[in-house]
Amino acid sequence: MKKNRSLQLNLSVKKAFYKVISVSIIFMMSGCWGQKRAKKVYADNVKNAPFDAIIVPGIPYNGEKWDEVMMIRVYWAKYLYDQEITKHIIFSGSAVYTKYYEAEIMKKYAIALGIPEKVIFTDTLAEHSTENVYYSLLQAYDLGFEKMALATDPYQSYFMRRVFKPRKVKSLTHLPINYDILEAMAKPEPEIDPTSAIKENFIPLTERESTTARWRGTMGKNVDFSRLK
Repeated sequence: MKKNRSLQLNLSVKKAFYKVISVSIIFMMSGCWGQKRAKKVYADNVKNAPFDAIIVPGIPYNGEKWDEVMMIRVYWAKYLYDQEITKHIIFSGSAVYTKYYEAEIMKKYAIALGIPEKVIFTDTLAEHSTENVYYSLLQAYDLGFEKMALATDPYQSYFMRRVFKPRKVKSLTHLPINYDILEAMAKPEPEIDPTSAIKENFIPLTERESTTARWRGTMGKNVDFSRLK
């Protein structure tokens, strides 16, 4: 009995330790070191341009205006398209925490910024970060695309590399946001009509899944990685 209690205590200590390490990594990747590393990843991978498509994960929309994270991701997509680094854009995101399909809202902003609608595709299935990449890749394969890149903020890009690299998904690379490039861009805020992006009978994810289930979804437990190439 004492031995079992000792084992349980050791496991609890280990879990606490790994939790601290995970939080530390988040702060490290969000700081200067993370941005410096992201710039190198971008510089290395942009040499392989043009890409058939970039994948841009969604962020919740409140029905009034985009928040800074959404703005940054859409403008990064615009930069990559304007510079002919990508031929197409796939915005990904279901109606997860608000009633608006994140992918459709981002598409509306992208069109308002001058990106041609014909080069934009949306995935409205994804409810977790890993699913943003997963479902977008499956859509890209159906469209005949072969070279895709995840275009998002440095931490999310780093996290997704940790998830997808062990699966050896050769069709996916990474173009993390370079904030120095974005800072030099003019960033007007266009107006959109979000009504057509509303999901009927919406129920937020927090009412459909527990915290544990949402974490498992983020870690890719809901998808079949064997379908990726």
